[in-house]
Amino acid sequence: MSLQVFALGRVSTVSGGEAQQELIDIELFKKVDLRVGVVKHAEKVAGSKKLLRLLIDVGTEVRQIIAGLAEWYKPEELVGKKVVVVVNLKPKKLMGFESQGMLLATCDQGKPLLVTIEGDAKPGSKIC
Repeated sequence: MSLQVFALGRVSTVSGGEAQQELIDIELFKKVDLRVGVVKHAEKVAGSKKLLRLLIDVGTEVRQIIAGLAEWYKPEELVGKKVVVVVNLKPKKLMGFESQGMLLATCDQGKPLLVTIEGDAKPGSKIC
């Protein structure tokens, strides 16, 4: 199993005890705003085998996030899940939709496993 961290255009992989990484300063890491989000709606993106369109409550608003999860998750499996969202990424257009954030996931043999939150954390709670 490996853990991939996707942030600020860089990918670091830790696998089998060997780390291949570019170190960043703590001040740069502090700029990444991670929040609890609750998936309110999920659907496949027409014309794509890989993409799902998710509506996620991040506390102050509902964000649309386009995620490459359709090969591994059914839309109905995601509704109600508490996920970790990067909320301060610049929006990006994917298949005609604006994606307004990114979800955190690990990758186990190429399969993404969403990082989820248990307990009473409210939408918009800051990950600290």
